[in-house]
Amino acid sequence: MHTPATLVRGGTSKCWLFNQVHVPADRAELEKMLVAAYGAGDPVELDGVGGATPTTSKAAIVSASPEPGVDVDYLFAQVGIGTGAVEWTSNCGNCATGVALYAVAKGMVPITGDRTRVVMRNTNTGAVLEGLVDTTGGVVHHFGRQTVPGTRAGGVAVGLTFREPAGGTTGLLLPTGRAAEELRVGTAGPVRVSMVDAGAPVVLVDAGSAGRTGAETLERMQAEVPWLRTVRHAAAPLMGLFEPGLHPGAEPGDAVPKVGLVGPPVPYTTTLGERVASEDYDISVRMLTMNAPHPAVGLTSAVAVAAAGLLEDSVVSRAAGGPTDEWLRLGTPAGVVAVRCTDVADGLPRRVTVQRAARLLADARIYVPETGSPQAA
Repeated sequence: MHTPATLVRGGTSKCWLFNQVHVPADRAELEKMLVAAYGAGDPVELDGVGGATPTTSKAAIVSASPEPGVDVDYLFAQVGIGTGAVEWTSNCGNCATGVALYAVAKGMVPITGDRTRVVMRNTNTGAVLEGLVDTTGGVVHHFGRQTVPGTRAGGVAVGLTFREPAGGTTGLLLPTGRAAEELRVGTAGPVRVSMVDAGAPVVLVDAGSAGRTGAETLERMQAEVPWLRTVRHAAAPLMGLFEPGLHPGAEPGDAVPKVGLVGPPVPYTTTLGERVASEDYDISVRMLTMNAPHPAVGLTSAVAVAAAGLLEDSVVSRAAGGPTDEWLRLGTPAGVVAVRCTDVADGLPRRVTVQRAARLLADARIYVPETGSPQAA
């Protein structure tokens, strides 16, 4: 069998986008199709279109939305690498950036002058986002000059806004009711964390309390993955994301909560070799994407970090020297990412915006094995 698809770059991710009319509506059948198309049973995804990294093994299924005030729905899929499975519980802001450009390019949303607004609903989590796409001259652009930390390649400018991001998964900005607390991880002493649900459920570790800096290199972060997984697994039940009694002997998944280190700003060199001074940003952030260091920062994680920065005594506000205001500059391995919180009431931001870039890379016909069965790695 074969299916049409479009490859997009959104921010620092690549994502295959499928129109809902071209893929199975049944989730189990859809998962089989994606696993086969990506070659996801193989850890290098050689016999498929997967990119063999968490930021390039993604998909989204796009459709017109029946929801009033929403233009398109998209179902996000984090396709496993060597696992032969798909993770469906999370969202991806970088892929949403690509969805916004795709919706305009494919005529799902009419162009409205020099800027075209696309309202999107992530059906995994119910999150509603807005993409403000550059359509200067009233046309779709396939190339642009907007850049983002993590790549020198330009793309079409897309301002991505998360609307009412607090509590999208758990119902609360602070699922445990506390801005910061001590979390015991394994047999080691407790570390200070903030468990926040905004954009995505995230557990942020105060790097200093764990003997880290929050400005670790990607190579060093790779060594931290096993420990950070134990942090994630310890936090998941406390955030209401995993019920051990319902799954005896099982571990929480590795999609949520997202997990990372937060520390004060220090001078460092980005992965592109650019020097960043400590005064150029507000906090250091190092996150995982699934079980790998994120090369920059996931946008849903960036939203959670920015929301935590508004709160007195959170690990973010402590690292920043006090609660932050409208703008928060995150020092990531790839460079500085600025996040803007607006319409803040009682510590809750109603809108969180990040400037991104997207580009349509290819329209393709993907040939999928008929069985849809993953091959053994």
